[in-house]
Amino acid sequence: MTSLLFLVLISVCWAEPHPDNSSLEHERIIHIQEQNGPRLLVVAEQAKIFSQRGGNVTLPCKFYHEHTSTAGSGTHKIRVKWTKLTSDYLKEVDVFVAMGHHRKSYGKYQGRVFLRESSENDASLIITNIMLEDYGRYKCEVIEGLEDDTAVVALNLEGVVFPYSPRLGRYNLNFHEGQQACLDQDSIIASFDQLYDAWRSGLDWCNAGWLSDGSVQYPITKPREPCGGKNTVPGVRNYGFWDKEKSRYDVFCFTSNFNGRFYYLIHPTKLTYDEAVQACLKDGAQIAKVGQMFAAWKLLGYDRCDAGWLADGSVRYPISRPRKRCSPNEAAVRFVGFPDKKHKLYGVYCFRAYN
Repeated sequence: MTSLLFLVLISVCWAEPHPDNSSLEHERIIHIQEQNGPRLLVVAEQAKIFSQRGGNVTLPCKFYHEHTSTAGSGTHKIRVKWTKLTSDYLKEVDVFVAMGHHRKSYGKYQGRVFLRESSENDASLIITNIMLEDYGRYKCEVIEGLEDDTAVVALNLEGVVFPYSPRLGRYNLNFHEGQQACLDQDSIIASFDQLYDAWRSGLDWCNAGWLSDGSVQYPITKPREPCGGKNTVPGVRNYGFWDKEKSRYDVFCFTSNFNGRFYYLIHPTKLTYDEAVQACLKDGAQIAKVGQMFAAWKLLGYDRCDAGWLADGSVRYPISRPRKRCSPNEAAVRFVGFPDKKHKLYGVYCFRAYN
């Protein structure tokens, strides 16, 4: 193959001086101009964008030609395609496609995404009513004729990561059950980047949990014997990738702010679990979920020393101001346990969604 390419290059060099090859030479000149002509460039002005659940966000993307100031050549229609990259980097989820007057959005993005188009070369994507699932990396691809280029933008959400294990106890969730457990608690399974950011903010948890890429990891800020040893370096410990069906661990969930009110229900008596559910309903609300408590605690500074029922049957209370008898050493969501639903009596935390 190398020798063949060498012979082709020699024939091109010898062909140019001969007048008999004028037509061939003209074709070659056109080819050279094509190679040296305007090259399509796609640029994201910011590589990372921050937002929060329920908000609107613009993912920046513009396209240019390297040797001109114009947006396009005018000979081909511009096709803009936005996709979301998955954690395994092998699959992409279609988000939005535009070509001429044609527009199409996909899946959960339908009715929530459109191009900003503030100028001829603006392919920026606006996403409205941000969902937890929107977190991740997005690819902007622009195609014009035979030319194309891409740029990648990361959408980060303000929120909180929390460890979760079910009533059955530690290490009882396979990957898919972990995903569902997070969804049931108004959250999604956390990514490694989200867990890493939480670790940098002080999250310390000795139980290993699933992450969205299928890995099992846990964050340690205070090395100790049961968690890798006293002399190990603080960090996010990685157990590697395990069988998503058979392997069982805890899970790390991620949640963000909410459109509603989280509160402790003032009630004349303590309640069983079923009574707590009915008390919230009578107050025009639902019994609160674990993710809603974590979001209220972390993002709103919610502080209450009263233990109360939550939707999963656990009893917890959020402390943002450590004090005697109420988490004296650290701000945290304190976990009491999964008491007997029929006989144990506690308060209750409710959540009322705003319309």
